[in-house]
Amino acid sequence: MIQPVAVIGAGPFGLSTAAHLRARGIPVRVFGEPMVSWRDHMPAGMLLKSTPAASNLDAPQPGHNLVDYCDAAGIPRLVTDEDIIPVETFTAYGEWFQQKLVPELERVRVVSVDRKADRNGDRSKGGGFELKLDSGELFTARAVVVATGLSGLAHLPPELAAAAVDGPAPTGPVSHSSQHHDLSGFKGKELIVVGAGQSALETAALAAEAGANVRIVSRGHGRVAFGAPPWQQPKLRPESPFGRAWSLWALSYYPQPYRYLPEQTRHYLVRRVLGPLGAWWLRERFEGKVQVSEVERIVRAEPDGGAGAANGGPVLTVATPGRGTQQLTADHVISATGYRVDIAAMDFLGHELRTQLAVSRGTPKLGAGYVSSVPGVYFTGLPSASSYGPVMRFVCGTEFASPRLAKHLAAAHG
Repeated sequence: MIQPVAVIGAGPFGLSTAAHLRARGIPVRVFGEPMVSWRDHMPAGMLLKSTPAASNLDAPQPGHNLVDYCDAAGIPRLVTDEDIIPVETFTAYGEWFQQKLVPELERVRVVSVDRKADRNGDRSKGGGFELKLDSGELFTARAVVVATGLSGLAHLPPELAAAAVDGPAPTGPVSHSSQHHDLSGFKGKELIVVGAGQSALETAALAAEAGANVRIVSRGHGRVAFGAPPWQQPKLRPESPFGRAWSLWALSYYPQPYRYLPEQTRHYLVRRVLGPLGAWWLRERFEGKVQVSEVERIVRAEPDGGAGAANGGPVLTVATPGRGTQQLTADHVISATGYRVDIAAMDFLGHELRTQLAVSRGTPKLGAGYVSSVPGVYFTGLPSASSYGPVMRFVCGTEFASPRLAKHLAAAHG
């Protein structure tokens, strides 16, 4: 019996990769809840920053783009750069893609992955990989594709973590933006949102629209800014899924050489290219509705500021340019500080397997075809960004990643 390939994760990168593997006739088992991060960890009413052209899951055959879903669902087509995509529509598109191209998806969780041991119990020389599911099933896969997206990678800065001794939680003093699907509970509350990217600015705008009194706290170089609308972008520069610029064009369509850049440069570009910037359509909903405090840094956060805080809630002490420190109080603090890849946080990977993976600042070092230093283990999506560039942070990265990963895997394990 031919051992299957295991794809762990059913978001855009997992589904796209699985579709390409299936099209090559490779037996594949795919695990996870389809589009779970988009459905459960994005605020209701959120709109995608990406344009329709940058929001397609790559498929091995035509007929599975966002516009095809719109036609199938009988809803208005989302085509132009001015068309804004509701998160609910994008989630439904991903689920439609899954039903059409990855119908055998198994809605179970992978508990552990490790190399299969040989007859002597040596996992370094065994063939294939042993996976355990939360259903109790054990099986062997010839290769594993890790496509777990943002799961388990929410980043809470140390200065905020000090005020969340039991971890970030919606019911505690500090939470992460990924923990909020419904912001209506903040009506009438004093809310601080830390961050200056699209997630922070849109969370703040949605909370203000829900009746909260909201303040954005942006740190260091994260100044609050918004992108230019499509009709104001320079026409003489090449077009990319993210806008018109030579650098964006190169990073979008030619990420092959990226992994040969110096380590420091690669990590810097992943953080800064298309960094903290609100969507052009968000400016009107944000300005005048949300207070903004641009600070040098957050000195510390305390979970309970006592009588001086709003309802005894958390207090942030911040350093401000030329004015020393000041205290900001609220009923709750949301950390919209993004995600940070860390192999150590992927606890479903067995300890021995994790120690064998070559990493760079916590991220896997990947070779051609998205393969890791352990033959047969592949990473795609956000964990591959430090090797293939910032385009891997976005859905449109599936166009480059999925066919190349499937081709490499077929050649190496076909």
